[in-house]
Amino acid sequence: MTDVELRDPAFTERYRAIAARDSRFDGQFYTAVRTTGIYCRPSCPARTPKAENVSFYLTSAAAHEAGFRACKRCLPEAAPGTPAWDLRRDLTGRAMRLVADGVVDREGVSGLASRLGYSERQLHRLLVGELGAGPLALARAQRAQTARALLVGTTLRLADVAFAAGFGSIRQFNDTVAEVFGATPSELRARARRGGRSVAAGADEIGRSHRDRSVDGPVSGQPTDLGEHKPEPVRISLTLPVREPFDARGVLEFLAVRAVDGVESADLGAGVLRYARTVLLPHGPGAFEVRVPRPGSGRVDLDLELTDLADAPVAVARVRRLLDLDADPVAVDSSLAADPVLAPSVAAVPGIRVPGTLDPAELLVRAIVGQQISVAAARTHLSRLARGVGSPYVSAFEGLTRLFPAPAQIAGPADPAPGADGETNGLDVPPGTDAASAYLRLPARMLATVLGAARDLADGSLVLSVGDDPDDLRRRLVSRPGIGPWTAGYVALRVLGDPDVLMDGDVALLSGARNLGLVSAEASRPHQFKELALRGAAWAPWRSYAAMHLWRSA
Repeated sequence: MTDVELRDPAFTERYRAIAARDSRFDGQFYTAVRTTGIYCRPSCPARTPKAENVSFYLTSAAAHEAGFRACKRCLPEAAPGTPAWDLRRDLTGRAMRLVADGVVDREGVSGLASRLGYSERQLHRLLVGELGAGPLALARAQRAQTARALLVGTTLRLADVAFAAGFGSIRQFNDTVAEVFGATPSELRARARRGGRSVAAGADEIGRSHRDRSVDGPVSGQPTDLGEHKPEPVRISLTLPVREPFDARGVLEFLAVRAVDGVESADLGAGVLRYARTVLLPHGPGAFEVRVPRPGSGRVDLDLELTDLADAPVAVARVRRLLDLDADPVAVDSSLAADPVLAPSVAAVPGIRVPGTLDPAELLVRAIVGQQISVAAARTHLSRLARGVGSPYVSAFEGLTRLFPAPAQIAGPADPAPGADGETNGLDVPPGTDAASAYLRLPARMLATVLGAARDLADGSLVLSVGDDPDDLRRRLVSRPGIGPWTAGYVALRVLGDPDVLMDGDVALLSGARNLGLVSAEASRPHQFKELALRGAAWAPWRSYAAMHLWRSA
């Protein structure tokens, strides 16, 4: 460690964090110790190493590339992720969101570079310079993290774990796990059980049902000679780590009041926090159910139902984004509580989250439909649309019967015959009427906006992804007829996880601000909006979280 590094303020701050074993920083950076050759999470209980022996890395991939292996005591790969990739609007943040969504595994480095508008060589150079690891190393680290979670959290066969984590071969799987964790896959699993970290609830039956289907044959989702026979879905259970405090009820209530019938299901009764929904993943349809066992547990239980095991890491990443599990609640709450008027709300609801989305295209359609109507009315319209043209889906999870309609189905012709669930649609429309016009009983201008977006999403002329640049995304959306700054901001907030959005012209936000005494109740509405914008400037870069407090107050 050089004198320059020791005098670096960032180094000093991080070293203080590891000396205090501060769990708030777990997953936000990694501590590598040259004398031992291992890297740890900041809260590792081991003796604090001397500063001159320490190096810090922003990603576990960079630590791998530098020749370090994961600590067997603190399990750094089991920490929550970092909120930095949502905070950062640069190439690095965009790339990391796409890597987490499995783009490198599905499309290769060339696909990632194309999405970001760079050459492969430029992208590699920029990421290595910023993070210490290139795209392949970052994807490899994610595969290792997924493999560890499946090894210690399920009873899946080792070969199936390798496939589910995205490895191309068993040998590659074994070599990577041994290199990163200093143990073979079977040793990792055995060590977890000896240490009392048993598999998640229900995993024994889940793993056994998967094995019994085909011990020596192909894994579910792979080509078979069974003709039209559809293989049973793969079901696995995992536990997702989360930083506390975590307002689980708040984020699930937000999703529940917007739940589309048949697509989503929620139970938020006393002692129960459950949310389930169907989702279209890269290799086929699936579903999931999340349960929060108890407040303050630092965990979310996740059951997955997949067409193909290869979708497991993508599903986990998308559920984490949906629930905003990688947020830094202490940083958010500390910043917002500095406003004396907002402080009581922060104290009453610690760890508030900003819900994300599973499907950017779906979120855009939902945002357009809900632009000028109530949440309840939007839910009614969208449920009618899903019942009419959403593809049927049979799930073991209660209340799930169909997928949310794809853009091509929304823009396609309405079918006056029985709907996707077998119920009569009751349509009386001219032949050739599109589904949006048939099922969404909205004003003509709004219908045209939905239909135009659905058509462009279906033919690829409009593309939305978690790797978009926030400003570019807003410009592209606002340039479309019928989409204003509110809708563009809402899409950026939920698709990109942008933590610093305060929607212009949102009457619910204004109502909440009045309830909290943040704006003058006697002033005109335009003046109140200006007052809210000025007041909100002090909440940066966490204005999206402040908006959640205002919505709750409204």
